[in-house]
Amino acid sequence: MRKTLTLAAAVAATALSLSACGAGGGDEQTVGTEADGVTTLTVGVSPVPHGDILRFVDENLAADAGLDLEIKEFTDYTAPNKALVDGDLDANYFQHLPYFETEVEGQGYELAHFEGVHIEPFALYSETLTSVEDLPDGATIGINNDPSNQGRALDLLAQAGVIGLADGADAVTATIHDVADNPKNLEFVEADAAQLARTLADVDASVINGNNALEAGLSPTEDSILVEDGEGNPYANFLAVRAGDETNEAIVELDGLLHSEEVRQYIEDTWTDGAVLPAF
Repeated sequence: MRKTLTLAAAVAATALSLSACGAGGGDEQTVGTEADGVTTLTVGVSPVPHGDILRFVDENLAADAGLDLEIKEFTDYTAPNKALVDGDLDANYFQHLPYFETEVEGQGYELAHFEGVHIEPFALYSETLTSVEDLPDGATIGINNDPSNQGRALDLLAQAGVIGLADGADAVTATIHDVADNPKNLEFVEADAAQLARTLADVDASVINGNNALEAGLSPTEDSILVEDGEGNPYANFLAVRAGDETNEAIVELDGLLHSEEVRQYIEDTWTDGAVLPAF
């Protein structure tokens, strides 16, 4: 039975009473609920592709592993880690390592993570241009305002020779202030990740996160004018939990299902255009 709940950001941010494990650490006894030999885990996800992948696990693999998944969808990147720390979730599946590390350092969250499950290549999209070489002088470029993904977007443009970054700036730390070479005088318009696809018509081009592009019906390999290479890509998305819960039996079982051959095949069969790639 499909059990998907959509949370508005304001609701997701509401803090409930903390469990005995506290705000940062985990306690195996507080993970999930068990009844009749089945453990129910509440997992926060981005709707696409994370929600799709987790629903496949819930509907096809979870029962045999003694699991039942309650899936909560979030469209605000800042909400799932807070909900996890607050005890509203048992795990989340929406983020890559640079974002995870930014959250842990910036918010003081005590979290742990497993290995990557899938990769969603970043891409540059335009409603008016057919090639990155056609970017006009002074073109407006939509870009993510979240630091870890902004650096990733800038690195995509730098790798293509569209801009040059200052010495010492990299895909993790770079911001628009690190653009040292801008031969086309590009103007960067910062926006929340979820807004970039919706405002594509308002700019010459936008670098859009993979999951947001998919939700908007855009394929990075078929609709973009520049796409990130999936080979050796460090931005694999993974399952994250409160620190201490990474050894919980039910959590370990769920991560094993996410790394199963069945999930690999599901990803390859569902996104045949390479919009989502297995990371294992």
